[in-house]
Amino acid sequence: MPNLEFTLLSAEGLHLRGKPANKDVFVVVRADSIASHTTATATGSNGSLSWNEAFMVEVGPHARCVTIEVKCRTGAGERDVGVARIALSDFLGGSGPDLQVMCYRLRDWDGRENGIVNFSVRMVSPTPSPPQATADENDCESSLG
Repeated sequence: MPNLEFTLLSAEGLHLRGKPANKDVFVVVRADSIASHTTATATGSNGSLSWNEAFMVEVGPHARCVTIEVKCRTGAGERDVGVARIALSDFLGGSGPDLQVMCYRLRDWDGRENGIVNFSVRMVSPTPSPPQATADENDCESSLG
């Protein structure tokens, strides 16, 4: 299964307890399946979101969706701002690794709309593993000793 390269472009209309959430925002992206998930976090050196930086998300063979969680750091710790669950078929339905620019509405954990996240996504082939020795090569090495 290919990996996905995400670039977070922007977010708009984010609120936390009725106030705009535009400082110390970061995003967690997961490729989810029933068995497991992989996670990538987009955050800057100062703790706020690094817009326009690409990062990879591994997509396991049983993954069915990608979850984008927008969070905010506050004095009381991390707070959830909004979440979007996106079917992998939205990304993988195209005819190749073309870059797609998308926007999805975020919802808070009560199901209320809470902003929009804009991002680009591209399929990236996984890095091939190094070739392993074949049985014939192993036989030659063992017969030399």
